[in-house]
Amino acid sequence: MPKSSLSRLAFVDLETTGGTATSDRITEIGIIEVDEAGVREWSSLVNPEMPIPPFIQSLTGITNEMVADAPTFAELAEQVHERLADRIFIAHNARFDHGFLKNEFRRTGHDFRPAVLCTVRLSRKLFPGFARHNLDTLVERHRLQVSQRHRALGDAQLIWQFWQKLGDEHSAEVIQDAVDRLLSRPTAPSRLDALQIDALPSSHGVYLFYGENDLPLYIGKANNLRRRVLAHFSTDHSSSKEQALSQQVERIEWIHAAGELGALLKEADLVKRLMPAQNVKLRQNEEICSWRLLQRDGRVKLALADTEDLFFGHDPELYGLYTSRRKATEAMKAIADAHALCHQELGLEKRRAGKACFASQVKKCLGVCAGREPVEEHNARVRAALENMRLQAWPYAGAIGIREGESLHVIDAWAYLGTIDARDDPTILTARGRRRFDRDVYQILRKWLPRMDGQIVRLSS
Repeated sequence: MPKSSLSRLAFVDLETTGGTATSDRITEIGIIEVDEAGVREWSSLVNPEMPIPPFIQSLTGITNEMVADAPTFAELAEQVHERLADRIFIAHNARFDHGFLKNEFRRTGHDFRPAVLCTVRLSRKLFPGFARHNLDTLVERHRLQVSQRHRALGDAQLIWQFWQKLGDEHSAEVIQDAVDRLLSRPTAPSRLDALQIDALPSSHGVYLFYGENDLPLYIGKANNLRRRVLAHFSTDHSSSKEQALSQQVERIEWIHAAGELGALLKEADLVKRLMPAQNVKLRQNEEICSWRLLQRDGRVKLALADTEDLFFGHDPELYGLYTSRRKATEAMKAIADAHALCHQELGLEKRRAGKACFASQVKKCLGVCAGREPVEEHNARVRAALENMRLQAWPYAGAIGIREGESLHVIDAWAYLGTIDARDDPTILTARGRRRFDRDVYQILRKWLPRMDGQIVRLSS
């Protein structure tokens, strides 16, 4: 058993209504306090103030009836806080238990910042030859004595037994060193090898979180890869999304970028190509369309254009970006109504021979369809209503390169073609042919092009 600085310990296990610390609640707490005075066990059922799902009742044996008259966490908070104060918090998959307690203590106004030691990570470090380190595996491997599995005190007892078994195969110095390293390292998900975090650089780039298979769970960009990745794991207690990510991630890959622009472009590209489960923004939309303003016989008309159009991105008469034709039509009708524009004149409503539009009859159109408003005035009002929606046309004759450090980002008509070493020939990218207009690249470059003027190289015309 490790000694030295590890003189005040708390072995902790919780049972809960589910796996999300921000929305689920604790149903049972088990704590084993270990210090110079000896070993003391304590446990209590907890009224979660919400129903326990049937699956959880079956797993733990804790029913709604059992917790109905139990104290709430708020009633136990002071006692639990005192039992854990100034102790190393030790649990199996400690981020789970620590996350639940952190959220419960936050609700009761208690500050809770213990040193946290995860026995999953400790087992991985001391027994690297084994692939599995869950509690059932440790029970079998170390011949631990089970009293009540999936009950708080019973599982806390198993963690305490595992702790005592460490000395059977390792010296006190080896154990102490392993514990010190884990306590000094920023906490990370138990299924993730901490060496992967240690290897992360403090530079620009894109990171990819993977779970059990080869499809990424999440892709993000960072100006400081190490700091950004650690931020995911430091905030997972307060975000159900971050907690779910922490529980699934098993490995991290990263791609260096010369700067922030390169990281933004690479993130948008990878998210579209790999479709990670937990990315919502930057996902590929099958249909992106815009309104094209046409002048015919002196009258302004509207027609929908999509990104298959060869001139999309070059046309200076495109307005708005929409993810479907239905949404585009609904949005334009709302704009027309807000500015008393004629649906018939715009092409949003079929023209009826000799009849004014319905909006004109109820005074919501100024009457261009009935001859009460001059066509020129209606045309001018249409352009004024849409002006702040106008898309910027691609301001170059062809593809360009944007220098960033030693890299060259190749773009054509708001489509990202890739990044190469600035010394390489860009035709390896431009020769692949035209790519579709990309809404995310458009939004990124609208902000970045004005700042990068001196770094832009015109590649083709």
